[in-house]
Amino acid sequence: MPSVSATIITKNEAGSIERAIRSLGAADEIVVVDCGSTDGTVDAAKRLGARVLEHPWESFASQKNFAAGEAGHDWILSLDADEELNPDARDFLRAWKSSLPGAAAYRLARRARYCGRWIRHSGWYPDWKIRLYDRRRGRFEGAYVHESVATDGPVGTLPGEILHYTCDSLAEHRSRIEFYTDLAAREMFDHNEGVSALERLVMPPWGFVNAYFLRLGVLDGAAGFNIARMAARYVRRKYDKLEALRAQAAGR
Repeated sequence: MPSVSATIITKNEAGSIERAIRSLGAADEIVVVDCGSTDGTVDAAKRLGARVLEHPWESFASQKNFAAGEAGHDWILSLDADEELNPDARDFLRAWKSSLPGAAAYRLARRARYCGRWIRHSGWYPDWKIRLYDRRRGRFEGAYVHESVATDGPVGTLPGEILHYTCDSLAEHRSRIEFYTDLAAREMFDHNEGVSALERLVMPPWGFVNAYFLRLGVLDGAAGFNIARMAARYVRRKYDKLEALRAQAAGR
């Protein structure tokens, strides 16, 4: 009968940390790893019963692995501060804890809320994520962005969903793109990845076409259109920043 440690990494998440923690009532403990919040995140987490640890930022994967290493139980439920488990996922987790695990890790569907509506298409759903795992058989990998759990055993699927509260406005979306493309460009640069002139020309509009038409973003209305054009912007900004890094390294 497994016990579960829920882990959350934070920095200035006072507006969402309470929602995330309250959705984790089925966990046996909640560990929050913070890297310098100044907005009351730490106090809010402690008030809700979480054990809070300070740890300097390294990367998303490193922070999450540190949190798992500090947890009191081997089964880890990793949640981001802007997420929560929906009622079905919470109920099933309680039932799952009374059984013997049949896998090394479990994935859940993730549904995003974007600019006031839930997104059902655009390549954003079901967005399967491995978030419940045995730390003896899995850990997060990914140097900068797109961290995910790698395991050495079978992966099961849990009912219910992770609800992901993303951006409330286009301005917030643009800001996030700037943050993540900094990381993505650095990762490409460190791996000596190049981009051809043809890729720079074709891939940004392809990002739009893929999200809006092939992944049915058109069915998400105005939100789907904005997701698609922000997908194109992400690719363009990532390539621009990679080129700037390469030019800097070459002394140009």
